[in-house]
Amino acid sequence: MYQIKIKGGIPLRGEISISGAKNAALPLMAASLLTDEPLLLTNMPDLADITSMLMLLDQHGVYLTTDLPNKTVTLKAQNIHNTTPSVCARLISI
Repeated sequence: MYQIKIKGGIPLRGEISISGAKNAALPLMAASLLTDEPLLLTNMPDLADITSMLMLLDQHGVYLTTDLPNKTVTLKAQNIHNTTPSVCARLISI
């Protein structure tokens, strides 16, 4: 494991934001299909795989709202109407 050693007489202070993980976000997005209740996901990474999954869910009738500045996505799978595999599914690399 790597370490960062800092020498000096002043204690460090501050905050660092940790970005969301794709491999955690994709299964949670798929889980939205299991309920008709809204699912709010926060700290979503801005990646092509996330965008492809959003397109795929949209094609299946999942209602999507995104708030890019706040990195949030709300998914509501109340009216699923299409369960045919899509070209978008091939774009996601898990």
